Amino acid sequence: MNPMRELYVDKVVVHMGVGEAGDKLVKAENIMTEITGQSPIRAFAKRTQPAFGIRKGQPIGCRVTLRGDRAENFVRTALEIVENTISASQFDATGNFSFGIEEHTDFPGQSYDPMIGIYGMDISVVLERKGIRIARRALQEKKLPSKQRVTKADAVAYMKEAFNVEVL
Repeated sequence: MNPMRELYVDKVVVHMGVGEAGDKLVKAENIMTEITGQSPIRAFAKRTQPAFGIRKGQPIGCRVTLRGDRAENFVRTALEIVENTISASQFDATGNFSFGIEEHTDFPGQSYDPMIGIYGMDISVVLERKGIRIARRALQEKKLPSKQRVTKADAVAYMKEAFNVEVL
C-alpha cells in the first residue's frame, strides 16, 4: 500500500466540563493530569447562561490535546473502557469520531474518592493521512486532493483494523 494513503491518529482531545470554577475545576484538572500525563488548559464560557449560573469568560472546564504515541495509547485505553464498541453515528464525514466516558474511575489506577466525586469526559479523535500539510502551510497553500481526504468509511475501516473496534 502507498504510505501516503495510510491513516494515523493525528491528535486526541480529552475534555472535562464541570460547569463551574473553583474547587471542582481544580479536582477535574488533577484527575486529567493523572490520566493523561499532561497538564490541562482551562476552557472558558463563551456566553452568559443565567439559568446555570454561568458568566461569559468564567472557567467551566479543562482539556488536554495528546499527539503521537501518547495519543494512540490513550485511545487504546479509552476504547477498552467502552468495550471496543463505537456507534457509526459517532463518526463525522471527515473521519473524526468522538465518544464519552461516564466515570474517570474506569481508567487504570483511578479509584473512587468521596472527597473528589465522579467526573466524566469527552474524547475526540482526529484521523489523518500524510500530506495534509499542503492545505495548512503558510506559503503555496493548496486544496487537499479528494483521494487524500479521510472519509467516514475510511475511518471505520481503520478503527476496525488498527484498534479492533466493533462499529455498530
